[in-house]
Amino acid sequence: MNILSITAQKPNSTGSGIYLTELVKEFKRKGHFQAVVAGVYREERVELPEGVGFYPVYFETGKLPFPIAGMSDEMPYRSTRYCDMTTDMAAQFEAAFLEIIAQAVEECRPDLILCHHLYFLTALVRKQFPAYRVYGFCHNTDLRQMCKTDLKRDFIKEQIRNLDRIFVPQRAQREGVLKIYDVDPQKIETVGMGYNSQIFRPGKEKKEDGVTRIVFAGKIAEKKGVTSLLRSLSVLAEREGALRREELLIQLAGSAGNQQEFRQICEMAAECPYEVRFLGRLSQPELALIYQSSEIFVLPSFFDGLPLTVIEALACGNRVVMSDLPGVKEWLFSSAPGGDIRFVEMPQMRNTDEPVPETLPEFEERLADALLGSIRTKERKSADVSRISWEGIGARVLA
Repeated sequence: MNILSITAQKPNSTGSGIYLTELVKEFKRKGHFQAVVAGVYREERVELPEGVGFYPVYFETGKLPFPIAGMSDEMPYRSTRYCDMTTDMAAQFEAAFLEIIAQAVEECRPDLILCHHLYFLTALVRKQFPAYRVYGFCHNTDLRQMCKTDLKRDFIKEQIRNLDRIFVPQRAQREGVLKIYDVDPQKIETVGMGYNSQIFRPGKEKKEDGVTRIVFAGKIAEKKGVTSLLRSLSVLAEREGALRREELLIQLAGSAGNQQEFRQICEMAAECPYEVRFLGRLSQPELALIYQSSEIFVLPSFFDGLPLTVIEALACGNRVVMSDLPGVKEWLFSSAPGGDIRFVEMPQMRNTDEPVPETLPEFEERLADALLGSIRTKERKSADVSRISWEGIGARVLA
């Protein structure tokens, strides 16, 4: 089969980029001919399996003179928010992508076109290539954009309804797709999330040095809950029987989104009662080593679909403390049973991903309590992640 995968963003950054790349690898193992269209910068080196054709759409060029359009307001690289796109910018985006996609379609003659994110580019592809089978992947940030951004909203809804198939991670996204796009329920398939079992797996025994290591992985941003995490550590330090400074280490793995926000986070970290280390953006093997040497993974995010980092951390043997994101608990308990996962009740939300400020102190108290409970636990439980794989998702897509 000939398969063309399309994304408006970098294919090797963020959860959706990893999702695309891992599926491409899986289809390659099955012997399918493939090509990828993605938005990148000229200086970028894109890592795809040997033999996979790559059709780059270059941002910050004459045809597309602005940074990559990002599905999140803060991306781990320079980016343009869709809400800031003018009519002229949208027209440039459309022309630049459709020119390259037309070339890819002409040369590859795909049997199947896979578009990532149920948003502007996927809608353009569906309209432009009516004779082709086009499937779309929901990555949750697309639902947020549809709720918060007016850009071509009616056009996007109409074209997403015309997709041949839509894949969602779990129940919450299925409900969101039905509500926002009014899609035929028969078109929606729940496929979950995969992880790279060759990289993310238990390592050597943890260091017996009296230090508990907590790791966060993701964008270093307020909406990922990083500022609340740092404030919760001050709460934790005041709890009875709390650890001394030298007994707890917090490691933040990931790139900055908004630079001003990142500077504020660094200032908060400097005043934290426990040591906080910024590890920067790590490769998957580097991140796996951090998980393997840590006890606890924390994700106090305010908006996520089915976070890949949680699955990777569980596969490496971590205990997990995370926000009680819609639908995630249900999916993890059924797909990765047996793990030590503590879910923290979310603060009150508005605009899909913005916590009401007045409700944050109570959320941070709950987060501190969950972290302390995880630190104190003596029981060692391992999640069964054997049912989660890219192979399984790839098979369901092609079926």
